[in-house]
Amino acid sequence: MKKILLIGTGGTIASIQSDKGLTPGISPEEMVSTFASRFNCEVDSKVSLNLDSTNIYPNHWIEIATMIHNYYDEYDGFVITHGTDTMAYTAAALHSMLINLDKPVVLTGSQIPLSFKHSDGEKNLIDTVHFASEGMAGVYIVFNSLVIKGTRAVKLRTRSNHAFESVNYPYVAEVEKSVIKYHTNRGEPKEDKNLVLKTSLCPHVFVLKLYPGINKEIFQFIADHYKGVIIECFGSGGIPFSEVNVAEEVRKLIKLGVVVVLTTQCLEEGIDIDLYEVGRKVDRDKVVISNDMNTEALLPKLMIALGKCKTIQEVVYQINREIEEESMEYQF
Repeated sequence: MKKILLIGTGGTIASIQSDKGLTPGISPEEMVSTFASRFNCEVDSKVSLNLDSTNIYPNHWIEIATMIHNYYDEYDGFVITHGTDTMAYTAAALHSMLINLDKPVVLTGSQIPLSFKHSDGEKNLIDTVHFASEGMAGVYIVFNSLVIKGTRAVKLRTRSNHAFESVNYPYVAEVEKSVIKYHTNRGEPKEDKNLVLKTSLCPHVFVLKLYPGINKEIFQFIADHYKGVIIECFGSGGIPFSEVNVAEEVRKLIKLGVVVVLTTQCLEEGIDIDLYEVGRKVDRDKVVISNDMNTEALLPKLMIALGKCKTIQEVVYQINREIEEESMEYQF
């Protein structure tokens, strides 16, 4: 029988009603004992955090990843109960921090607490344990019967059970009555490779959404306080250069040693800065081009690269290479 470790971090799924509103109050041990008879494997539990996911910071990613690393040889897979608001960031961070991962690490949560009637948490939890016991290596989110690759999840809805979408990548699988229907290649095991834990990261990253009327003062602020910036451009990669020459401000940031990552505000179909004149004002060899990767995945990737690499050139090269490799490995 497979052995799964359930790691609790708080979130809506573990919340109870209090005079201050919903707050985490159900332990992972209680979750396991309540639903043990419906699991298809042996499940142990441990507490990592007890937070609303709004309060999750990069140091908490390290704590979760370290716990997985420490118990890696004792279990066949890992389930993490987590709040929905920052779940996609945590999933993407774990993908970048756990290298040579050859076991499933699966996050789930709920829109309605387990302590409430008609909670979606019960089904999500049971589905997640069943999927984790299948042994498909990688980081995933299981929610509302759908399995989403950890670097492709985005929360789109605040109340609906169908909270998450898989962006620019098909759903990995569906779970229906504990039966897993796969839509993607399960991949090959990483033979003779040990799990490597990356915990050095630099949190000094700014996310900037361009908007009509933006002024150039924000770019000096970024240069003074941050090591990297993710710029969400217009459309296919439009960067203003008329009223305010944002393209020139980007060039200044690069000269000052700030790593610039270019992505798009549009969720679907990715960025192409070569398509229009408004995209060609930036030297593409000196920035990271996100292709079709979302901001939730780019943020931890940039933080981890900044924590590891010594020069701006190394950071740009590493992230561009990782984006290219991840695009190539998606087989469906």
